[in-house]
Amino acid sequence: MAGAVMMALAGFAGLLTLALPIAVALALTAALLIWQRGDVILFDSLAQQYVTGLESYGLLALPLFILLGEAMNAGGAGRRLVALAAGLVGPVRGGLAHVSLVANVMLAAILGSTVAQLTVMTRMAVPQMVRAGYPRADAVAITAAGAMLAPVIPPSMLFILYGVIAQVPIGDLFTAGLIPGALMGLAFFLLIARRARRADWPVGTAERGLPLRQALPALAIPVFVVCSIAFGLATPTEAGGLAALLALALGLWVFRDMRLADLPGIFTRAALGAAGVLFLVASAQLLAWILAYAGIPAQVAALLAGASDSPVLFLLLLNLLLLGIGMVMDPIPALLLTVPVILPLATDQFGLDPIHMGLVICMNLSLGLLTPPVGAGLFAAASLSGEPAGRIAVRVLPYLAAAFAVLIGVSLWPVLI
Repeated sequence: MAGAVMMALAGFAGLLTLALPIAVALALTAALLIWQRGDVILFDSLAQQYVTGLESYGLLALPLFILLGEAMNAGGAGRRLVALAAGLVGPVRGGLAHVSLVANVMLAAILGSTVAQLTVMTRMAVPQMVRAGYPRADAVAITAAGAMLAPVIPPSMLFILYGVIAQVPIGDLFTAGLIPGALMGLAFFLLIARRARRADWPVGTAERGLPLRQALPALAIPVFVVCSIAFGLATPTEAGGLAALLALALGLWVFRDMRLADLPGIFTRAALGAAGVLFLVASAQLLAWILAYAGIPAQVAALLAGASDSPVLFLLLLNLLLLGIGMVMDPIPALLLTVPVILPLATDQFGLDPIHMGLVICMNLSLGLLTPPVGAGLFAAASLSGEPAGRIAVRVLPYLAAAFAVLIGVSLWPVLI
C-alpha cells in the first residue's frame, strides 16, 4: 500500500508542478496507478467510469447554483446586497469591514463555494476598503475570513457533494450548518470590532432607507433558497434552478441591469464553470475508483481504526488529517477521495452520525484552504489582491483560530448541529 500511495502522491505533485489543471492531474495519476500496479485491463473501463462518476441527480445542483451566481453578478443583485449590508451596519467604527462580512454572509447563501466567494468579494469589497483607508492586508484578510462561511451556511456545494457521496439528505446537511455558521459569523464580528478599535479604522457611513428599498428584491433570492429547502418545499436542485430563474427575472425586469442580449454570455460562463467543476468531480471519482480497486481505502481505514478506540480521539486525529489534506488539495477532489474512506469507519466502528461527519469534513477542508503555510486560498487571495501571501496569513490567523474553535466545538458536541 505504501508504495502505491507514495507513487500516486509523487505523480500528482509532479503533474501539478507542470501547471496542469487539477482534473487532468487526477486522471493521469489514476492512469499511473493502473500502470504501476499492472492492472492494465482497467484501462478498458476508464471512459465508462468517467460517465458513472457523474450519474447522480444531486450533482445537477452544482451547475444550477453556478448559474445563480452568474445571474446575481450580472443582474445587479450582488451589488445591492452589499448596499443592504452597509445600510444594516450603519455608522460604526470599522463599518466597512462589518459590511464586507455581512455581504459575505449573504453571498454564502447563494454561492456556496469558498473559492467563488473569495474571488467575488476580493474584487468587489477590497478596493472599496482600501479607498476608505483600511490597510490592504486587513481588507483581504477580512474578505478571506468571510469566505470561510461559504461551505457552512447553506446552500453549500460541499454539502451537496457530500450528500451525493454519503447518500444522506442534503436538506439535513443545510440545516445542520446554520448554528455553526452563525457562531463563526458572530466570532468574526467580535474580532473585527476589537481590531477596529485598536487600529482606529474609519467610521462607516451608510444611507439606511434607500439601500434597503433597492435591495429587498435581491434579498428574496437567498431567503427563497434557504426557506424552500428548510421547509421541504423544494429539493436543493429545484431550489437552485428556481432561484436562478428568479435572479434572471430580477435583473431583466426589476433592476434592469441586464438585457436579453446578455443572456448568452451568462449561460456560457455558467456552462464553462460547471464543466470545469464536473470534470474535476469525474476525475476525482475515477481516482477514488482505482484506489478502491487496489484496496487502499480499506487499509487506510484499518490504520485509523487501530490508532484509537475512542470516538473523541478519533475525531481530533481526523481533524488534523483533514486539515492537512485541505491545505494541499482543492476541497472538491479532497472530499471525493476522503469520504469513501472515512465515513464507513466513522459510522460503523465509532457510531458517529453521517450528518455530523459531513459538517466536520466540509469545515476542515474549507479551513485548510486558508491555513498557512501552504493554504491554496491564501495564494489565490494574494494573486487577486496583489498583497503578499505572508502578510495576509498573519492578519487572517485570528479568524482561523476562531473558526477552529467552532470546529472543535462541533466535533466534540454534535448538539451544535
